[in-house]
Amino acid sequence: MLSIGKVAREGGVSVDTLRFYEREGLIAAPDRGANGYRRYPPDAIARVRFIKRAQDVGFTHKDIKELLSLRANPKASCRDVRNRATQKLRDIEAKIAVLARMKSVLATWVEECPSRGPVAACPIIDALESDEDE
Repeated sequence: MLSIGKVAREGGVSVDTLRFYEREGLIAAPDRGANGYRRYPPDAIARVRFIKRAQDVGFTHKDIKELLSLRANPKASCRDVRNRATQKLRDIEAKIAVLARMKSVLATWVEECPSRGPVAACPIIDALESDEDE
């Protein structure tokens, strides 16, 4: 059995993050030793790493719970996981499109700004106060 510090260190997260994962139901609450300290099974480190990797590629805690449920379900298939990953990919592509639009608008505003003169004459402020959509 492993201490919370060992699992956090080996999993690459803080102790607070590990406790948060417990509260969110991403990792099961561990047994406690006679001293009241949490004692994790050795596979807890792999679970924390799984959670971190899933977060790193954009999965939410809800998504991760679903993936973990699939992993534990003997009737689930790789297709089920692929479908969720495909949807996440679509979500990311949509966010990238929104960010690209934001970048384009902001770049235009920066280009139009002479960077001198009073703020009252700043085209960026004018654009932000405008009722027009870009």
